[in-house]
Amino acid sequence: MSTPWHTKSSAAVIEELRSGERGLSTAEAKLRLAHYGRNTLPEAKADSIFTIFLRQFQSPLIYILVAASIVVFVIGEVVDGSIILAVLLFNAVVGTIQEGKAQNTLHALKKFVETKATALRDDTEVIISDTELVPGDILILQEGEKVPADMRVIVSNNLTVDEAALTGESEPVHKTSEREVDGETVGHYTNIVYKGTSIVSGNGRAVVVATGSETSIGAIASKIVIVHTEIPLKANIRYLSRLIIATVAIISAVIFTLGIAVGKPVADMFATIVSLSVSIVPEGLPIVVTLILAMGVWRMSKRNALVKKLQAVEALGQASVIAVDKTGTITKNELVIQKVYVGEQMFDVRGVGYEPTGSISLHGHEISAANHSELLLAGKIGAFCANARVMYDEEAKRWRITGDPTEAAMLVLSQKLGFHKEDLERESPVIAEIPFDYRLKYHALFHNVAGKNFLTTVGAPEVILELSETILLDGKRKALTPAGRKNLESVFHHMSQEGLRVVAFAIDPDAGKTLKPETVRNLAFVGFYGMKDATRPEAALAVKIAESAGVRVVMITGDHKITAQAIAKEIGIWREGDEVLTGPEIDGMSDAELSERLKTVSVFARVHPEHKMRIIGAYRAQGEVVAMTGDGVNDAPSLVAADLGVAMGNIGTEVAKEASDIVLLDDNLESIVSAIEEGRSIYNTIKKVVLYLFSTSMGEVFAIIGALILGYPLPILAAQIIWLNFVTDGFLDVSLAMEPKEKHLLDGKFEKPNKYLVDTLMVQRMALMAVVMAIGTLYLFNHYYEADLAKAWTISLTVLAAFQWFNAWNCRSDSKSIFKMNPFSNTYLVGATVLVILLQLLAIYTPVMNTFLKTVPLTLSDWMAIVPVAVSIVLVEEIRKLLYR
Repeated sequence: MSTPWHTKSSAAVIEELRSGERGLSTAEAKLRLAHYGRNTLPEAKADSIFTIFLRQFQSPLIYILVAASIVVFVIGEVVDGSIILAVLLFNAVVGTIQEGKAQNTLHALKKFVETKATALRDDTEVIISDTELVPGDILILQEGEKVPADMRVIVSNNLTVDEAALTGESEPVHKTSEREVDGETVGHYTNIVYKGTSIVSGNGRAVVVATGSETSIGAIASKIVIVHTEIPLKANIRYLSRLIIATVAIISAVIFTLGIAVGKPVADMFATIVSLSVSIVPEGLPIVVTLILAMGVWRMSKRNALVKKLQAVEALGQASVIAVDKTGTITKNELVIQKVYVGEQMFDVRGVGYEPTGSISLHGHEISAANHSELLLAGKIGAFCANARVMYDEEAKRWRITGDPTEAAMLVLSQKLGFHKEDLERESPVIAEIPFDYRLKYHALFHNVAGKNFLTTVGAPEVILELSETILLDGKRKALTPAGRKNLESVFHHMSQEGLRVVAFAIDPDAGKTLKPETVRNLAFVGFYGMKDATRPEAALAVKIAESAGVRVVMITGDHKITAQAIAKEIGIWREGDEVLTGPEIDGMSDAELSERLKTVSVFARVHPEHKMRIIGAYRAQGEVVAMTGDGVNDAPSLVAADLGVAMGNIGTEVAKEASDIVLLDDNLESIVSAIEEGRSIYNTIKKVVLYLFSTSMGEVFAIIGALILGYPLPILAAQIIWLNFVTDGFLDVSLAMEPKEKHLLDGKFEKPNKYLVDTLMVQRMALMAVVMAIGTLYLFNHYYEADLAKAWTISLTVLAAFQWFNAWNCRSDSKSIFKMNPFSNTYLVGATVLVILLQLLAIYTPVMNTFLKTVPLTLSDWMAIVPVAVSIVLVEEIRKLLYR
């Protein structure tokens, strides 16, 4: 919507669009539809399932595994080659199912705004699909409808629109037909209604000025298409793959050159480096990572968190900044009266959202409303002046409203004080009403109370104070002196500073016979309602736990600075010394300046989708891993742009849910904290598996290099390396993936993973374990190979397998002794250890496996030599752990 329609008069807009008060003709509408296109959002061309499937193979690790499988087939190991391909196919299928977030987001955007519209065509009201609307169409707007296009209001009868889904502001906006001077950006023009928002009260007419991709929501859709972020774990695995390629290339070159130099046959050395390459490449890593993530997803589902992308859970474990949207995440997007000022006393009102129950307290002590007549009057006025309705939605298990949220909050207060609107109106029927008008800024009604016209008014404090001549104190009308007015203005200002939206109310117990704006005067001022978007009960605790875990929490909202700061302070996000940065201030900053200010800012207010994208970009440029929460259409681009998008399941728009990686089904912020813990557990488990896989591979490599240097025959054959890699490793790494969650994962800041998923301690442990394996293997091989080379190979194979059995238990913890860990806390590892021992016995004592692996049966004395050597890896690692502790 590039043309500034808000600055033109409604007549000028209609003229410029070549329309008229009677609407377009059917013929003209068809011509315009052909010219402008259908009123639908832009859609990226959907990829076929086959294309998405092929895309899963675009990873360096996959390239290595494909090459390995081809080579293994070439050297005749059909079974092993088939296993590698099966692993690749499994991961491709999982990836295909998880693909296409931006594509799904656009589909949800389209579904979100799929509505019918009442348009004037040929001077006749017709109901048409919103996809057929064109610029110049005149539409009739009614309460409860969704707005089908961006439109310039030409008639407004107290038209009020909820724009929270688009702007993030919880307060409905009153729309007018008057022209505006050029001012703020999208969502702040009071004479424009936006596609995808909802009409909460009133009615009117408007002329369509933008459809499809030209609308504000269309611009958001375009941003979602171009946004691309990579989940951290995916990047880690990519870097790890490059490290593996380099390692394989270097080690293969060294061993091949060394072997030829000492006179080994070329064919034998080629088979050896192929087998070693297959061994170094962690064929089991993709499937084990998938298994670890799937377990995390399953555990999160038990906590009402739906994880749409497997790798997203681990990403949240790495999160260093959580950017929370105020409306719908920190708050319930339910306006609730929290304070009532009457009779020169401030009452606190408790309760959750629109639920019509709650206690009243005065000076910190709970009281009975029956003992406070002015408080009861405040409840009665609230019921009289509220045209909204509050009802319990059995399906959604939550309270909902229809009508204006401000009036709904008044109705809920009246119910908390024991009043029911229907009962009151039976006793005191409505006689006349002046609906709320943005010019008058108040809502007034006559009720018949004891035969008299009882006038009640609620509205803007400055207007109600101006209309009041007296004040109600102790049940009596007293003159409202200048000092009294000043005191009330001070109370109003103080309540506003607390982030409350303040509404004043007054009465005239015996008003005149007619109710007109000019007769509403000489009122008796009664008090103020102080209302606020209700905060979620669990929000403050979730913020506290997150920050104790070293995760910084900041608030991003479209709401006003004072309101945002007050709510952020209430739940512990904003503290003394923190800054609040607004959208207009961000507009005046360079990216470098914004990045510098992030250190002290904990609240971002009056921001639009473009600002959210810049904020997230600035955090990511500093190396932070950013999780973003949201529920509205305006949150969709930033949910996609963040490292991790988290949407609310109950109140969230379908757009936000599709744009996100995780959906909190119960809208509970504590679920994010649970996901952080789960993510950290997943990262630790992946580290354990990587440590195990690479330490065993390094042990095999060191043994072969050592043998070449010492002039020994090769201590292990190609088929035997593949056996160790697929059978022994295959079961033990999967069982390590089932490790139970460690304690204290949320104590202190999380160390961000090295980009290769391998940290300094892991490298030290790998090297230590590999050296022990190599020395032990060569020691035993040297004792046997001159007398019986087949037995020596069998001894090498078996001692390496035994090293792996014990090493799997070593890898359970980097500091805790295996003797202090409950072995049955991971029954999968117990079972896997028993299974691989039995399989190793089959490899040694069955004729078929003897032929396949070139093994021979071992005697008891052989085992008496093997087991103590293999146990040495436990002793060495226990000493290291002791020194580490």
